[in-house]
Parts: sequence; C-alpha cells; structure tokens
Amino acid sequence: MAKNPISIEVLETLDAIDRRGSFAKAAEELNKATSAVSYAVQKLEDQLGIALFQRQGRRSVLTSAGRLILVEGREILQATARLANKAKEVATGWEPRISIAVECHQSYPAFFSVLGEFLKAHSTVEIDVCESVLNGGWEALEQGWVDLIVGSPGPVPLQKGYRALPLAHADLVPVVAYHHELANIAANAEALQGRLPEVRRVITHDTSVVDITRSAGLGSDGKHFYVQNIDQKVEAIVAGIGVGHLPRQRIENQLNSGELVELALYEHSTFGNYLAWKVSHKGQGLRLLTQRLAAVFGEV
Repeated sequence: MAKNPISIEVLETLDAIDRRGSFAKAAEELNKATSAVSYAVQKLEDQLGIALFQRQGRRSVLTSAGRLILVEGREILQATARLANKAKEVATGWEPRISIAVECHQSYPAFFSVLGEFLKAHSTVEIDVCESVLNGGWEALEQGWVDLIVGSPGPVPLQKGYRALPLAHADLVPVVAYHHELANIAANAEALQGRLPEVRRVITHDTSVVDITRSAGLGSDGKHFYVQNIDQKVEAIVAGIGVGHLPRQRIENQLNSGELVELALYEHSTFGNYLAWKVSHKGQGLRLLTQRLAAVFGEV
C-alpha cells in the first residue's frame, strides 16, 4: 500500500498559510524557512498530482482541491489534538467518558449547570446522561452500563461495592388534572382515601431489566397506566388519565396555573435517594464530579 502523502505536518503547514495569509508569515509561525514551507507544499502537489495554490496577482490562494484538504484537514488536526489530550488524561488517571443515570422522579434544577462547570475545566471528558427509574439505576450501576447514578431510591443494595451519599429529598406530590373526578375533593383527605382504590394510577416503568422491578408512591392496587418516562407521566396526568406523584419543581407552573391539582394525601417514601458509584472506579473525573454534585445536592 502506497504511503499517504498527507501528513499531520503538511496539514499544519496549510493551516498556517491560510490563517497567516502568506508563506512567509506561516514560516515564521512554524519556525521554519520560507523555502521549507514552499517545498512542503510543492512536494504534496507533486505526490497528489494536483495544484493546491494558484496565483492571483501577487498572492497565492487555495484552489478548490486545496480548500477541501484544508477544511477536512483541520478536522483531522482537531481530532488528533483531542486524542492526544485524552491519552494524557487517561495516563494520569482521567477517564475519557463518564456515564450518568438520573432518577426520573427526582428534580435537580442545577444538575446541568454543575456538568457545564465541570466540562469547562475538563473539556476532553465526554458526559453521557440517561434516565433511570427506581431499581433501574442500581442495576445499571451493577452491570457497568453507567459509572454514576443520581437520585436512585434506597435502600442501597448491600455488598455490591458501592459508595452511596444521601441526597436532599425531592418534594413528590400526588396530583390530578383539574378536570379529573378527584379534583373536586382534592382537599378532603378522608374522601380521597375512600376513592383512591377505584382510580387509575399513572406509573413510570421501572427501567430494571434483570432485577425485580418495583413501584413507588400510591401503592400497587387498582388500575394502572404505564409510561416510559417522566415527561409522558406528566402528559398522561394532565390529560386526566389518572393520578400520580410528580416532583413539585417539575410541575410548579401547572400547579400555579391550576392545570394540575395537588391532592391532600400524605404518603411519603420511607427511603431516601442517593448519589452512588462503584468504589472500584478510581477515575479523577468521577471523583471531582461526585464531590461537586454532593456539595450542591447533598442531604442538608
């Protein structure tokens, strides 16, 4: 196989010529003689059998073929720079990617702001965020599908090698649509308790695949309507399909507008929710990120 004549060095040369506007200024930036820069360009033209530059008056400008090599070559230069940075970080204990599962029934308004600040300081680390429900977060952590879970409900599984920190409790409120039959007795706890077994509950599917699934909130009796995520749950309840618990911060606008009505039920989970990861994970990125998340969302 013939050797590819387009090297990183020649791409850097073309980039410098285009940015600086002349062979001489590019040579100055690259700390080379102008003749060396001209030779590198001419050699590539000879090897490819095409012209990269053409004369326009006293200036040399890129041909369409030269512009193509420059544009796509810059992507290669950026990719190699990222690769070099990632290799350095991995060699010093930094992981290239952190996967996070966030419990859908919890609400952390500043979560993405924390991630944004982290990425400003560590731009080469990739973040992958997905949603989990109930046991699904713990299973994802155990199976190695994610590195970190945020807001997964207790109890913490024992003897799994997890480090778990309690997070502040989310305010989950039982609600119905304003036009639902229970809205008329929303403030009457006794009447609600009597009617509740007859009413359809909107439930988010536990994302657990291997482990036994679980449900939380209004109990498991009666009729159920299952959804895949918290957005679907909000839409189903707003549509009047049934009753369910939702994070107050997530539905504050609907509560204030009267679109959703809070029910006078006081059924609270006896378990907290946690920030958790495997103690065997020694990456510097995960260590710093968990410290920041715990500081912002930790139990007060």
